[in-house]
Amino acid sequence: MPNDNIKSYLHLHLIVFIWGFTAILGGLISLDALPLVWYRMMVALLLVFLFLLVRKRPIGASGKILAGFLLGGLVIALHWLTFFMAIKVSNISVTLACLSTGAFFASFLEPIFYGRKMIWYEVLFGLIVIVGLGIIFNVEGDHVQGIMLALTSAFLSALFSVINGKFAQKHEASVITFYELLGGVGFLTLYMLFSGYFTPSFFSLSLSDCIWLLVLGSICTAYAFLASVKVMKYLSPYTVMLTINLEPIYGIILAVLVFQDKEKMSPSFYVGAAIILLTVILNGVAKNYKKIKTN
Repeated sequence: MPNDNIKSYLHLHLIVFIWGFTAILGGLISLDALPLVWYRMMVALLLVFLFLLVRKRPIGASGKILAGFLLGGLVIALHWLTFFMAIKVSNISVTLACLSTGAFFASFLEPIFYGRKMIWYEVLFGLIVIVGLGIIFNVEGDHVQGIMLALTSAFLSALFSVINGKFAQKHEASVITFYELLGGVGFLTLYMLFSGYFTPSFFSLSLSDCIWLLVLGSICTAYAFLASVKVMKYLSPYTVMLTINLEPIYGIILAVLVFQDKEKMSPSFYVGAAIILLTVILNGVAKNYKKIKTN
């Protein structure tokens, strides 16, 4: 593997650990999911814009490409929205376990976007993932709404990963990030304007929420977002999505350490989560073996 690929892969693991901490922040911040995501994207947008100004990077984009970036921003905004909604209505462990299905959504989306054939073992592994989800559904029946929101978030995450995999091959990461954040903030702002969200109380935040939102918007979004788009120049969308599936491991461990009893689940839940994660890893091993065999 070339040096750039190795560095990008290690960098991706750091990003995934940061994303695991994002779930913890979702539990610490008292805001509802929609204002939380709006503040997150607004802070990140301002920081990325400052980055572009300092680096004197050109941000021009043609109409068709610009529209693609903005729509990509809508996808990531909806991903984050459903992600934090899932945490609020259930908990971090359930949300992150279900989010790990993203790799399998990616395996079905990649043939559509990249014109490759469906692989039989991906379908088989996908069925095994459904078994793992079935176990979680059975033992965590009171978290059904959170599970459905988390699965929606996983699909949107996979869709975003595949879309950005296309963008990253031809465009600067910081420019993609800027316009996607702009698009996400723009769509959310329009919705919130017509829904009457922007009241004086909306802008009245506690000190702890301000601190955690700054961490969320800067380290967990602006930095991680820029870095994740950049590594896609060297890694495939599936590799990115596969590595992202370590996020539940990091996040669930952190959640138990931070929130303790609130995040402790039944043994059957961990069996279901382990089936999903193990299947994702086996899928990656199978892909790597096939790649080596064909080279």
